[in-house]
Amino acid sequence: MRTSRPTTTVRVVAAFTLAALALPGTPFAAAAANAAPSAAPACVVSLSPTATETLFAIGAGAQVQAVDSDSNYPTHGLPAKRVNALNPSVESVVGICSAKGGASTKPDLVVISYDANSIKEKLTALGVKVIEQFAPTSLAGALAQIRQLGAITGHVASADRLAATLSRTISADVRSVPTHPDKRLTVYYELQPSPYYSLTSSTFVGSLMKSLGVVNIADGQSTVADPGYPQLGAEYIIAAKPKLIFLADTICCKATPASVAKRPGFAQLAAVRDHHVVGLDDDVASRWGPRLGTLMNQITAAVRAALADPRLWK
Repeated sequence: MRTSRPTTTVRVVAAFTLAALALPGTPFAAAAANAAPSAAPACVVSLSPTATETLFAIGAGAQVQAVDSDSNYPTHGLPAKRVNALNPSVESVVGICSAKGGASTKPDLVVISYDANSIKEKLTALGVKVIEQFAPTSLAGALAQIRQLGAITGHVASADRLAATLSRTISADVRSVPTHPDKRLTVYYELQPSPYYSLTSSTFVGSLMKSLGVVNIADGQSTVADPGYPQLGAEYIIAAKPKLIFLADTICCKATPASVAKRPGFAQLAAVRDHHVVGLDDDVASRWGPRLGTLMNQITAAVRAALADPRLWK
């Protein structure tokens, strides 16, 4: 997944209410834990880079026989069989697994983060179990997906541990940021330059930033047509005067603090002038799985640094 790219992020709208029901201690969570399949799936196909990371992190890697073209983490041990998740065909999925003796067979489970070509309906009609894990809009939703994969693959305990660790990490990050009612920390989060795509507080990463008390300049430009991922004009960004800039396009688009400073009018921004332009790893920034803690650590450290820099608050 490149869910931080505008071509795919606009798809990632999740139902928070259902996700929240899967939190520990709820009836739904108890039912999910008790409703584990009698036999764990022997062949899992992951058409979601986030799900791929999670499956390997919870110990289900040996069950994964194929992944999508964008899955690249963990860096070792991924299966060689690949499927284009943005343009999948039934044929590319339905016979991709290998049974004992080498015969091709249907997957026991397919995980998707985008229902391209109505692949879920088509595979389900052939008796293949498909679960959708669209990008969540909250931490609760992300953790619920981790636990769902643990329950369905037979790795409940390890999935619970991973979710709990991420929850503790993020809670600690939020607590580490001092309250700052007198400091309006404006933030621009860039998904793609020229045109400038960003994300609002209604998105997953946007909600993480909001929990740190920042002001997201993209919120004022969101419309019903952009599901949380508006295109911003250069003039608007300059007028909003962000004090902190995150670049989630360092790999795809080679964005750097230096390249931002060369954009017309950007050199005058406090974020650029006072060196608060932070480059993020595109993949880590666009996924909501095991490396979520890494992303939150980076965002939080940048927020703390900006709040502590007297040059921004003269």
